[in-house]
Amino acid sequence: MKKIEHLGIAVADLKQATHLFEVLLNRKAYKEETVPSEGVTTVFFELGESKVELLGAMHEESAIYKYLQKRGQGIHHVAVEVDDIHAEMERLRAAGFELINEEPKEGADNKLICFVHPRSTGGVLLELCQEKHPAQ
Repeated sequence: MKKIEHLGIAVADLKQATHLFEVLLNRKAYKEETVPSEGVTTVFFELGESKVELLGAMHEESAIYKYLQKRGQGIHHVAVEVDDIHAEMERLRAAGFELINEEPKEGADNKLICFVHPRSTGGVLLELCQEKHPAQ
């Protein structure tokens, strides 16, 4: 694991939260993207070498919508950058961690992603992120 890639924050109103974070971080978001497979729209802010990702639900079946209903707004996950997501998933499985995804899937911001279940990480939803290469 190389670094914290981003902090994912679940928000109820993406437009309002984007404005709030533009003022708070004193910068404009650099990207808005929908991820239909996850049912989310994301907004990204660069902050040094890391990022802040705002997550808004696209519909009621979205995991973010369910998270907001259960826990409210706030930090949803911590994402870490890895060089080889397949090798990292294999290492974590062998060490007894519970992965939510059997295989990496496409995420926002040109990443392959996999989530590690909070039951096996002391209550923190961890996202593994690997930059997609042209062949992927």
